[in-house]
Amino acid sequence: METFPSTKYQRGKIFAKTGFKVGKNYAEHYLKSLALGKKNKSELHRKTAEDVFGEFTKLRGTALKIAQSFSIDQGFLPTEFSEVMTKAQYKVPPINKSLVRAIIKQELGKFPEFLFNDFDPEAIAAASIGQVHKATLKNGKKIAIKIQYPGVRETIASDIALARTLFKSILPRGSEVDPYIDEVKTTLLLETDYISEGESINRFHKRFSNEKVITPEWIPELSTERVLTMSFVDGVHLDEFLTGNPAQPEKDHYGQIFWDFFHNQIKDRDEVHADTHPGNFLFTPDGKLGVIDFGCVKKFPEDFFINYLRLLPTHLNRDEKAILELYNRLEVLKDNPETNAKEKEFYEFCKHYGFTFAMPYLDDSFDFGDNEYKDLIRNYTRNAPVTTEPRGNKHFIYTTRVHLGLYHFLMKLGAKISTVQSKELLEEVLTEFA
Repeated sequence: METFPSTKYQRGKIFAKTGFKVGKNYAEHYLKSLALGKKNKSELHRKTAEDVFGEFTKLRGTALKIAQSFSIDQGFLPTEFSEVMTKAQYKVPPINKSLVRAIIKQELGKFPEFLFNDFDPEAIAAASIGQVHKATLKNGKKIAIKIQYPGVRETIASDIALARTLFKSILPRGSEVDPYIDEVKTTLLLETDYISEGESINRFHKRFSNEKVITPEWIPELSTERVLTMSFVDGVHLDEFLTGNPAQPEKDHYGQIFWDFFHNQIKDRDEVHADTHPGNFLFTPDGKLGVIDFGCVKKFPEDFFINYLRLLPTHLNRDEKAILELYNRLEVLKDNPETNAKEKEFYEFCKHYGFTFAMPYLDDSFDFGDNEYKDLIRNYTRNAPVTTEPRGNKHFIYTTRVHLGLYHFLMKLGAKISTVQSKELLEEVLTEFA
């Protein structure tokens, strides 16, 4: 159990300590490389990432949310950073029980023992900006209560400024990271408003709760901007599900629902669930996919979203002219690949990686358990040439998070899925904008 550093001074000290550790690690590595001639930075990146994560864990809030946003390989953090930062999604120590009681009293007017039939003081999940507790209403209904860490919203502006400086020290000189961090800031302001999340829960429940997908229902009378109460969804997360050695048909069943859920969001071009890490999904005892967190939902500008979708068929068709045009529209390229050798190398990499990424849409079914495909994706994401700086429109930070998160989830699950419906859906949407 930990306290939450809520003042600008307390948080500034932790950011400063983090920056010191980063600088110290890289300085020590440089001296060793001079003495020993060693150039391999893998161990260095991992140690530095562990140090950053350890300090950011104390900060929670904005700092961890930025780490989480960059945790799925975006192409501009070392792989070791991405792997370590995935822990920001679920391995955060909870705040102490007395603070939990105080927050509920402050937000809902009474201590939990007076509001609920029972309340579990042990958090069942703890992440970047809040933790979740299980409880039962007086009428016996099981509920989940998400409690925001104190001072999170108030620290956003100062944390963003400090994190901006820190990430610029990690990224190559001259990298333009500001639009990406600004996008995270805008999204985070919404994520820290639990009334907004409650309304999102209602909208997604209306759109997607059916015989295959279950979502919670918001309980507004027991919710505030900092406390969110919803119906409880019973189930297990991906890791726990896999420990039971499920049969292939069972893995395929859940994988298909997961695949279809994300593609069905494209159908009406409305909000998209933009937080695809495994902690936000459950496999329920009755065979449904539980979707349990709606803090990060995005509605992308239509022109960007349609161009992003066009990347799939364009790569599959190997239409070089159309690929180049889309890359320019989506700000993937920074110069003409025909006149800039480094840009040409980057363009060729993106073109081939794009085809690999589009491969699941090539046939009527696809096996995400194929180890050759897993290795292919892994090698591409680990070996981007020329630059490790941010590339592409700022909205890529969430579309990539959604799409790569989908692939990583299905690859870990080892599911074989049918792509017939999703291809028809994509064709229908793109035909409308042809």
